[in-house]
Amino acid sequence: MDTDRAQDPHLVEPPATLARDRWWVSVAAVVWLGGSLFGTGLIGGGVEQQGDGLFSDTATLIAPMGPAFSIWSVIYLGLAAYVVWQWLPSTARSRWAARTRIPAGVAIALNGVWLLVVQADLVWLSVVVIAGIAVSLGLVLRNTADLPREGWGADLTVSATHGLYLGWICVATCANVALFLVDLGAPETGTTAELVTAAVLAVVVVIAAWLLHRTGQSIFAGGIAAAVVWGLAWVSAGRLTAEPDSTTVGLAAAVAAVGVAALAVVLIVKKVTGPDPSRRTV
Repeated sequence: MDTDRAQDPHLVEPPATLARDRWWVSVAAVVWLGGSLFGTGLIGGGVEQQGDGLFSDTATLIAPMGPAFSIWSVIYLGLAAYVVWQWLPSTARSRWAARTRIPAGVAIALNGVWLLVVQADLVWLSVVVIAGIAVSLGLVLRNTADLPREGWGADLTVSATHGLYLGWICVATCANVALFLVDLGAPETGTTAELVTAAVLAVVVVIAAWLLHRTGQSIFAGGIAAAVVWGLAWVSAGRLTAEPDSTTVGLAAAVAAVGVAALAVVLIVKKVTGPDPSRRTV
């Protein structure tokens, strides 16, 4: 079975290392929970009210429309499940758990840190933190790219959840950089802003394509693509139906979303119909 191959007894973490890594993820979850209390508005004013409205869905041309952010509910549920899953006795010998605890914990903790940084109106630091999240999730992808499937626990809490998280962060990072530039004085609208935003959307497509090629996991790839397409679609909806309006950016985002979706379908079909990744030598 895939589980037997993924849970190689020769790769069991020493008890001290296993305990350390599990507690690291749990501490990271506490930091994340603390930041979330501010980010959701339970304490403070919520993300969209910070930075004089810079973090709202109307601040820049690349900001996704409000409903796009509902994806966080799915990601948060998956991250909570991951924290629990990695404590299960069965994951003591899991390569999926062992290879992801440290970078996943960093990504979880930095999510809370980002929310706290935004609450403090440190826009420049929010760019640094979200870049750290992207790097950490990239390590999760790299560390699992060649693993055989282990079961639904890893599929849902690692592949699906962290795939969605990474895909969304691709879009969110670009939006974060854009609002930082606006904070520095860059124009929010106008021809130059539209052309620059269209170029950034092209970069999002390139990054998504690169990430999709970097993993042999179809579920992880599907999560990345779904989140990127979701984000781009709501950028398009925002520019075509709400403020700031821009037909150029709206159409560019729509084309980008279709392009990522098409590429993902092709690559995932190839992964599913190609050689069984569980037969690879790792």
